[in-house]
Amino acid sequence: MEKEGSKEGSIYRRFKPHLLMVLSQMGYTFLYFITEASFNHGMNPHVYITYRHVVSGLVMFPFAYFLERKVRPKLTLALFVEIFILSLMGVGLTLNMYFASLSYTSPTFLASMVNTIASLTFVIAVMLRMEVLDLRNPRGVAKVVGTLVSLGGVMTMTLYKGPIMKNLWDPLIHIQRNTTIHENWLKGSTLTVASCVTWSIWYIMQALTLKRYPAQLSLTTWMSFIGAAQSAVFTVCVNHTREAWTIGFNIDLWSTLYGGAVCSGLIIFVQLWCTEKKGPVFVTMFNPLSTILVAVLAYFIVGEKLYMGSIIGGVIVIIGLYLLSWGKEGNQVAKIKSEEASNTAHDEGVLAPEPYIIGGVIVIVGLYLLLWGKEGDQEAHVKSQVDSSPAHDVLKGHNTQGFTSAEGLLKAEP
Repeated sequence: MEKEGSKEGSIYRRFKPHLLMVLSQMGYTFLYFITEASFNHGMNPHVYITYRHVVSGLVMFPFAYFLERKVRPKLTLALFVEIFILSLMGVGLTLNMYFASLSYTSPTFLASMVNTIASLTFVIAVMLRMEVLDLRNPRGVAKVVGTLVSLGGVMTMTLYKGPIMKNLWDPLIHIQRNTTIHENWLKGSTLTVASCVTWSIWYIMQALTLKRYPAQLSLTTWMSFIGAAQSAVFTVCVNHTREAWTIGFNIDLWSTLYGGAVCSGLIIFVQLWCTEKKGPVFVTMFNPLSTILVAVLAYFIVGEKLYMGSIIGGVIVIIGLYLLSWGKEGNQVAKIKSEEASNTAHDEGVLAPEPYIIGGVIVIVGLYLLLWGKEGDQEAHVKSQVDSSPAHDVLKGHNTQGFTSAEGLLKAEP
């Protein structure tokens, strides 16, 4: 009995990160539906980002303060600057660029680009030697093949429709949708690509920051408050109306509370924990799962059309995730741990230059792109964002990822 219990406990510890990431994607799936209803009700996306992270910071603060009081490192000026940049890459800049791009491009293009974040993160991690890749080893080959297969599955779900699956019953929930888009492919594609790159770098920077600040609850709290302040500054610059900041006791409030407490709070904490244990590539490889979950739930509950391409793509994604997960197990885990141990001693108290120099340059470029994207027609763009329904296209199989990301519609999640 003791041996069986010990064996079950060992299996649970081994697959605990996998289970947590699947649950995280389930949390993001529900966010798509509640956020769609909120945006259709008139919630400004940029205001939503600000309020959501304020809620996240307030919810996570007491847990961070009491539970990590003895393990939380001293916050130096260098660490604060690092966390500030991390918050800008994950919240203040990335999410606002993502929502701005929603008004200019087709949902198909947006979903295709956002779902490449996992592949981008893998490539960047390999370039920075944060991910061990030995093509002479079958597990190393499985990493590459799994990444490409997952990307192919996502693209299949996005670009190939195929025959329509017949609905089994009438929809249980009816959601009114608006899909007004003012197309500007130059602005839209530029903002979308920039947000994908910053999102990928955000995942990489999390792993680096956790080496010097190994307090996930505190880091989540700091990112929430700082990201909310950054987003507030941007939103005030592009929208001066008091009405946009007013929310009542309605779906706007519930979506903000859920997005803040669950997605930007609990799920980001889970992602940070998994990043520390398994690395950024492991975290991002689960993002396409929300594509499958949203499509399935939309078909059974909302009555959305489900295409054969979504089913085929979902199966391909699962195969790719299995290959990538298998490739990261075994002797690769030992190599990653030994490499991280050596890097920790080298990086103690010192900022890793490469990703932060790259991140700093991208932040400056991203801020310029974000202001350029809003220039000249701010009022029209805000109105189009309020009238648009990003989750509508997600429900059609055009997923905009978890975030966050930040996160899907967020992020994401970040």
